[in-house]
Amino acid sequence: MTLKTLLNETHRSLGAKMVDFGGWDMPLAYGSQLEEHHAVRRDAGMFDVSHMLNVDVAGPDAAAFLRRLVANDVARLTVPGKALYSCMLNPQGGIIDDLIVYFCAASRQRLCRPWRRLPPRAIGQQRRNRR
Repeated sequence: MTLKTLLNETHRSLGAKMVDFGGWDMPLAYGSQLEEHHAVRRDAGMFDVSHMLNVDVAGPDAAAFLRRLVANDVARLTVPGKALYSCMLNPQGGIIDDLIVYFCAASRQRLCRPWRRLPPRAIGQQRRNRR
């Protein structure tokens, strides 16, 4: 069974070409990909991330935890609402998947990533850091 985001009907009504993406019915394009590219570069674009999981990482060790979890420098995030695209790493430094880190406050960030791929170890580590 293919899962659908809350924006599925909107994507379809706007003429999106839909494809299976990790079990989700997601838009691939709305016509000419070249025209879409130029429109986003000139104006703005939107990416439906409602198929992804939001995980808040909070507490005094939140930044240190993220430094061990992602490849990019989360210390560059200092303004609420700003985001950083990065890779989630395994303990050996190999790439597990990509994700987005949003800065909420000095002691709180939000991860936005495919919900099926969040390692249970990562959630357990965060719980231990909260004690």
